[in-house]
Amino acid sequence: MLPTKENITTVGRALRQGMLAGIPTETVYGLAANALDGAAVAEIFKAKGRPMDNPLIVHISDFSQIERFSLVRQIPEKAYLLARKFWPGPLTVIMPKGIAIPDEVSAGLDTVAIRFPSHPVTKAVIAAADRPLAAPSANTSGSPSPTTAGHVYHDMQGKIPYILDGGICEVGVESTVITLCAPVPMLLRPGGITLEQLKDVLGDVEVNDAVLHKLKDGEKAESPGMKYKHYAPKADLILVKADDDKFIRFVNDRADEKTGALCYDEDMPLLNVRSFPFGCKGDYTAQANRLFDALREIDETDIQTVYGRCPDTQGLALAVYNRLIRSAGFEVIELA
Repeated sequence: MLPTKENITTVGRALRQGMLAGIPTETVYGLAANALDGAAVAEIFKAKGRPMDNPLIVHISDFSQIERFSLVRQIPEKAYLLARKFWPGPLTVIMPKGIAIPDEVSAGLDTVAIRFPSHPVTKAVIAAADRPLAAPSANTSGSPSPTTAGHVYHDMQGKIPYILDGGICEVGVESTVITLCAPVPMLLRPGGITLEQLKDVLGDVEVNDAVLHKLKDGEKAESPGMKYKHYAPKADLILVKADDDKFIRFVNDRADEKTGALCYDEDMPLLNVRSFPFGCKGDYTAQANRLFDALREIDETDIQTVYGRCPDTQGLALAVYNRLIRSAGFEVIELA
């Protein structure tokens, strides 16, 4: 349904009453529920097939809602600095959990993740609901995140009553997540706000080991997107860390009708397999915007093995690398 004023009012009322809805944000589409209603939030996990130990992000439409709804115990001074610079926008800040947050949202942690999105439809829906909204990506758990309403419909058809179509998501990967509940602010998930930008505001920012590596056995996820395998197509995705020529030769040596390549735009004319481009080399904005769409295109074929480019880890490219390494289940081939 289109995000008309009438439809937004309808969806806002439904969310306030405990229903679910697919809504656009500037990052990816979210599967929203009233964040203060534990039973409604539990329906998110059911619809997605998401493990209950994976915490959710609470979305607000005004900074004042943090105190109004008792979402956190206290707002750290550094949260104000980040909010002034990056909110509304693709940044999630983890703070001490307030009394209003049900365990279904925080996965039993004593912290809560808060985001103030910039997408006008998201803000309008939250305002219409008059409630903060818990909203993970609106996809089947573990599969590539949705960046169009069509993606949401594909995964959630028959599971949720409403999907608002706000067009293609501008950023294309989930929000950056930073925790302020550590001795030094720590990046837990890279996204549209880069590590470099965070350091410009806060000074010292550490990077959690799980950004580039899988969680240790028994280690609890502090943030969405930290699980072992995530964002994955049905085909086996294997990343190949190599220069341009070696990547092309490696893939072409293995060319057959069941093999594909997740590649840069420039690679396509040189490859002898079906190719799924996700942007030009060095254009990290385009790569972030197109990655999940390319991964979903793979699922529309009968390809069984896909060899993927290993991007850079600087700036926005860190977010692309983070999603790809999880899509591949951390399977990487390094060519000397």
